[in-house]
Amino acid sequence: MNLIIRKATIVDPQSPYHQQIVDLKITNGSIEEIGTSILNIETHQEFQHEGLHVSQGWFDSSVSMGEPGFEDRETIANGLDVAAKSGFTGIALQPNSYPIIDNQSQVHFVKQKATDAATDLYPIGALTKAGEGKDLAEMFDMKNAGAVAFGDYNKSLSNANLLKIGLQYAQDFDGLVIAFCQDETIKGNGVANEGAVSTRLGLKGIPNLAEELIVARNLFLLEYTGGKLHIPTISTAKSVALIEEAKAKGLAVTCSVAVHHLVLTDEKLEDFDTRYKVTPPLRTEEDRKALIAGVLDGTIDCITSDHNPIDIEHKKMEFDLAKNGTIGLESAFGALLTVLPLDKVIEKLTFGKSVFAIKNESITEKNKANLSLFLTDTDWTFTKSNILSKSKNSAFLHQQMKGKPIGIYNNGKLVLA
Repeated sequence: MNLIIRKATIVDPQSPYHQQIVDLKITNGSIEEIGTSILNIETHQEFQHEGLHVSQGWFDSSVSMGEPGFEDRETIANGLDVAAKSGFTGIALQPNSYPIIDNQSQVHFVKQKATDAATDLYPIGALTKAGEGKDLAEMFDMKNAGAVAFGDYNKSLSNANLLKIGLQYAQDFDGLVIAFCQDETIKGNGVANEGAVSTRLGLKGIPNLAEELIVARNLFLLEYTGGKLHIPTISTAKSVALIEEAKAKGLAVTCSVAVHHLVLTDEKLEDFDTRYKVTPPLRTEEDRKALIAGVLDGTIDCITSDHNPIDIEHKKMEFDLAKNGTIGLESAFGALLTVLPLDKVIEKLTFGKSVFAIKNESITEKNKANLSLFLTDTDWTFTKSNILSKSKNSAFLHQQMKGKPIGIYNNGKLVLA
């Protein structure tokens, strides 16, 4: 659709219109004109909202949906609609469906399911066959089919040599390897962060060391092999320090942090509510502050919702038995503005495209209109009525929010929440 967006504050440091209130005239999916008094024409619809802000389209580097295999948790069609109404113009789809996305036909399948959607879907291919950590998957074939990176969702490779070979092989086609970091032998039967809270509640603990040991190992491997490595959803202060040190050495490493690790701590576990059971576990206030500092100083490259729908049968049960994961698309922006300044939130919600070699479209004339629409000053409480996903396992229920996504314009489509 052709559109004129009226009186929008632009939030885009790459645009000459940054922090200006302007009109945007969008024709055939591209920004035709930017000005302060664009004439109304019959061929264009108009959109205006008090307090409207517009930025480059947000990108979420870790989204699970379920389809194929777990459509009861989420379908690709509804998941992309949720993403659009949550302000995201692009998402990286995790391969943890059934079957696992570990070959080019599975990549083609999920891409075909996303045809004509307003939000772009970028598949992540599994690093190993069936995500079992035994043999490398057909990475090059998946890359040619459209996969943007390769990793086994929330699974850490115990075989260091396999990760070494994967990093070496991926360099032949400039592939990005994703390595989740958690030593399963140190984690053991742990279900919560090891510390005062887990001790008080009688929950088996997962020490920070379980993550940090594998972060250190994987960075050593990267230093040996070269290539590009992305470490997702780090959760401890030491992990931030290790990655900062690796970047200072010049290693091509990037990392992300989940929204819930920036906002929540293990104190939320007091009532044994399984909505707060996530991977990695919610950590302490000290770790949370270190993660915030890592975002502010640039050590942490991007922020993800780590959206992971879980059906009620596997979530609303005893804490030890419940599956890990929280949905997060709908609450991501509003939660982030409670702990970070707006410019940093937008930076970290858009920089993931650079990590995954996806083109950024600044808000300038002649560029594609890839836009997120949002408010910045709205104070509200996240309730079940705000959940658009099929699954309702949100760690942010009853959480105070600031700012609100309105929707997106992308691929010639306007989608409003």
